Amino acid sequence: MGSTRHGKRDWKGGDRPKGPYGDLYVYLINGLVAAKNEAGLGETFLGNWVEEENSFLFFSTPAEEKVGQLLGTQPGLELIEDYHFSYEEWQGGSLKPFKIADFVIVPPWERLKDNKEGIHIVLDPGVVFGNGLHPTTRDCLKALSFTARQKSFKRVLDLGTGTGVLGLAAALLGAERVLAVDLNPLCLRTAIENVRLNNLCEAIEVIEGRADDSFNEVADLVIANIHFEVIRNLLERRVPRKTDRFIISGLMRSQAQEIKSQLAKRSFHVIREWDHEMTWYTILAAKS
Repeated sequence: MGSTRHGKRDWKGGDRPKGPYGDLYVYLINGLVAAKNEAGLGETFLGNWVEEENSFLFFSTPAEEKVGQLLGTQPGLELIEDYHFSYEEWQGGSLKPFKIADFVIVPPWERLKDNKEGIHIVLDPGVVFGNGLHPTTRDCLKALSFTARQKSFKRVLDLGTGTGVLGLAAALLGAERVLAVDLNPLCLRTAIENVRLNNLCEAIEVIEGRADDSFNEVADLVIANIHFEVIRNLLERRVPRKTDRFIISGLMRSQAQEIKSQLAKRSFHVIREWDHEMTWYTILAAKS
C-alpha cells in the first residue's frame, strides 16, 4: 500500500501554509470510478470518496475538463453536481493544534508555539472526516486515555479507522499491534500516510476490509466508532477472540441503550460513559 498525495504548497522560511490546500473542488459522480482511471485525473486530484453507488472526486483546482475526459473514458458515469469549498469550510473550521485527554493533535503544517504537554499525534486528515474535532472522536480519545490507566493493552482492533487517529492513539499508549480496518480506499491512503507521519509503521497495519470480517482477529481492545447498525450486527454475531474491552461510539441515546444490553449478554459491563449534549454517546465496557 502506498501513501496518498496531499498536494501541500511549498514554503520557504517564514509562514507555513494554513493547510495542505486552500480550496476544494468536488464532483459528485453517479457510478463508481474505476481505480485504473484515477491515474489520469492529474496532479491536482486529491482522492475519490466512494459512497454506495456514487463517487466524490476531490481536486485542489477546478477540473471540469478532467472530469469530462473521465466520463468519456468510462461509459455509464454521470456528473450529478459539483461543489466548491474552502478547506476550512470542509473541515468545519481552522485546524490548529489542540489538546484532548492525554493527547495533542497537531496538523503537520503547523508549528507549536509552545511545548504543549501530552502525547503528540501528527494528523493530516486530508479530505477524510476524522480531524479529531467531532465529539465521538474526542470521547473515544478520552476513553482510550482512561482505560490505558486502568490496564495496559497489547493488541487493538480499530474498526472504521478513517484518518487512523484512534489507532495512532492506541499505539502511542503502548499497543504493540494495531489493526486498523476500513472499507473506503481514500480512508486507507489517508490512514497509511498518518501512520508514516508518526513513525508507527511497525506497530500499525492498515488494511482494507469490512468490520465484520475482522472479528476473527485476536484483540485485547476493540474500538468501533462506526454506524450503529454495523456495531449491533457485530455484537449479535460474535466477539473477537480474547477481547476484554470495547470502546463503542457514534451512538444516539436509544442506540446506546440497545448496545449496552447486547454487551451485557456477552458478559461485558459498562465501565464508563461519555455523552455530548445528550446526543452522541461513547461506551467503555469490560469483561465481567
